[in-house]
Amino acid sequence: MDLYEIALRTIDGRACTLADYRGRVLLVVNVASRCAFTPQYAALEALYRRHVARGLSVLGFPCDQFGQQEPGDEAAIADFCASRYAVSFPMFAKTTVNGEEAHPLFRCLTAAAPGWLGGPVRWNFTKFLIDREGRVYRRYAPQTAPARLERAIRRLLG
Repeated sequence: MDLYEIALRTIDGRACTLADYRGRVLLVVNVASRCAFTPQYAALEALYRRHVARGLSVLGFPCDQFGQQEPGDEAAIADFCASRYAVSFPMFAKTTVNGEEAHPLFRCLTAAAPGWLGGPVRWNFTKFLIDREGRVYRRYAPQTAPARLERAIRRLLG
């Protein structure tokens, strides 16, 4: 499946696809507001601000599949991200990343980059880096600090 054709819904309910981001380097992250990795929002925002003009888009997908760490609705999530971390990168509707109800985007991402343990997303703040042509470049574990992706992002940005 072409990543750019996958239907999405923004955190404010607008329908879109990844075609809106065609030609950009994408960092897709399943996020949560009550996770030990939640402070990564600040580092993700810093990466985004540093490289948005050169073609990076960080895309946040709230997920409540791991320990109910994202219990709020989209309005509460948007408020939390804005007030606590000044998130300005695009955020999307709550998303299921594993199982029979997994969103097609995450089915595609995990098939292309199964991770060293293979298969499903293991926890919140798993990161998928996608090149400008829509190819999954690499998957990063939740504990990988966003700053450690800097070199790969710069390489993909050219």
